[in-house]
Amino acid sequence: MEISALHAAQKYTAQRPATEPAAGTGGETIARVAQDFAATLQEGEATAKAAMTGDADPHALVQALAQTELAVETAVTVRNKVVKAYQEILRMPI
Repeated sequence: MEISALHAAQKYTAQRPATEPAAGTGGETIARVAQDFAATLQEGEATAKAAMTGDADPHALVQALAQTELAVETAVTVRNKVVKAYQEILRMPI
Protein backbone atom coordinates (compact mmCIF):
# COMPACT_ATOMS: atom_id res chain seq x y z
CA MET A 1 0.00 0.00 0.00
CA GLU A 2 1.63 3.18 -1.20
CA ILE A 3 0.65 6.58 0.13
CA SER A 4 1.74 9.61 -1.83
CA ALA A 5 2.85 12.75 -0.06
CA LEU A 6 0.11 14.75 -1.77
CA HIS A 7 -2.59 12.31 -0.63
CA ALA A 8 -1.27 12.40 2.94
CA ALA A 9 -1.15 16.21 2.92
CA GLN A 10 -4.74 16.42 1.65
CA LYS A 11 -5.98 14.07 4.36
CA TYR A 12 -4.06 15.99 6.99
CA THR A 13 -5.54 19.36 5.99
CA ALA A 14 -9.05 17.90 5.78
CA GLN A 15 -8.99 16.89 9.44
CA ARG A 16 -10.43 19.22 12.08
CA PRO A 17 -7.73 20.88 14.19
CA ALA A 18 -7.56 19.63 17.78
CA THR A 19 -8.15 23.15 19.08
CA GLU A 20 -11.36 23.62 17.07
CA PRO A 21 -14.48 22.60 18.96
CA ALA A 22 -16.64 19.86 17.54
CA ALA A 23 -20.00 20.82 16.10
CA GLY A 24 -22.82 20.92 18.62
CA THR A 25 -20.65 21.67 21.64
CA GLY A 26 -19.83 24.78 23.52
CA GLY A 27 -22.22 27.64 23.99
CA GLU A 28 -25.46 25.99 23.00
CA THR A 29 -24.78 22.97 25.22
CA ILE A 30 -23.99 25.16 28.21
CA ALA A 31 -27.09 27.25 27.55
CA ARG A 32 -29.27 24.13 27.38
CA VAL A 33 -27.83 22.80 30.65
CA ALA A 34 -28.39 26.15 32.36
CA GLN A 35 -32.00 26.24 31.13
CA ASP A 36 -32.61 22.71 32.40
CA PHE A 37 -31.11 23.66 35.77
CA ALA A 38 -33.31 26.76 36.03
CA ALA A 39 -36.40 24.76 35.02
CA THR A 40 -35.67 22.18 37.72
CA LEU A 41 -35.38 24.90 40.35
CA GLN A 42 -38.59 26.57 39.17
CA GLU A 43 -40.50 23.28 39.26
CA GLY A 44 -39.26 22.60 42.78
CA GLU A 45 -40.25 26.07 43.90
CA ALA A 46 -43.71 25.75 42.34
CA THR A 47 -44.25 22.38 44.04
CA ALA A 48 -43.11 23.81 47.39
CA LYS A 49 -45.55 26.73 47.06
CA ALA A 50 -48.35 24.33 46.15
CA ALA A 51 -47.50 22.17 49.17
CA MET A 52 -47.69 25.21 51.47
CA THR A 53 -51.23 25.93 50.29
CA GLY A 54 -52.22 22.28 50.49
CA ASP A 55 -52.54 21.80 46.73
CA ALA A 56 -49.64 19.36 46.32
CA ASP A 57 -49.07 15.82 47.47
CA PRO A 58 -46.36 15.50 50.16
CA HIS A 59 -44.68 12.81 48.08
CA ALA A 60 -44.48 15.21 45.12
CA LEU A 61 -42.86 17.77 47.41
CA VAL A 62 -40.25 15.31 48.61
CA GLN A 63 -39.51 14.25 45.03
CA ALA A 64 -39.21 17.87 43.85
CA LEU A 65 -36.89 18.73 46.73
CA ALA A 66 -34.71 15.70 45.99
CA GLN A 67 -34.45 16.68 42.32
CA THR A 68 -33.59 20.24 43.25
CA GLU A 69 -30.97 19.08 45.75
CA LEU A 70 -29.39 16.82 43.13
CA ALA A 71 -29.34 19.63 40.56
CA VAL A 72 -27.68 22.04 43.00
CA GLU A 73 -25.11 19.45 44.09
CA THR A 74 -24.29 18.72 40.45
CA ALA A 75 -23.91 22.42 39.65
CA VAL A 76 -21.60 22.92 42.64
CA THR A 77 -19.50 19.90 41.65
CA VAL A 78 -19.12 21.17 38.08
CA ARG A 79 -18.21 24.63 39.36
CA ASN A 80 -15.57 23.15 41.67
CA LYS A 81 -14.07 21.15 38.78
CA VAL A 82 -13.93 24.26 36.58
CA VAL A 83 -12.28 26.30 39.34
CA LYS A 84 -9.76 23.50 39.97
CA ALA A 85 -8.93 23.27 36.26
CA TYR A 86 -8.51 27.05 36.06
CA GLN A 87 -6.17 27.02 39.04
CA GLU A 88 -4.12 24.23 37.43
CA ILE A 89 -3.83 26.29 34.25
CA LEU A 90 -2.63 29.28 36.26
CA ARG A 91 0.09 27.14 37.88
CA MET A 92 1.51 26.04 34.53
CA PRO A 93 4.89 27.52 33.73
CA ILE A 94 5.10 29.71 30.68
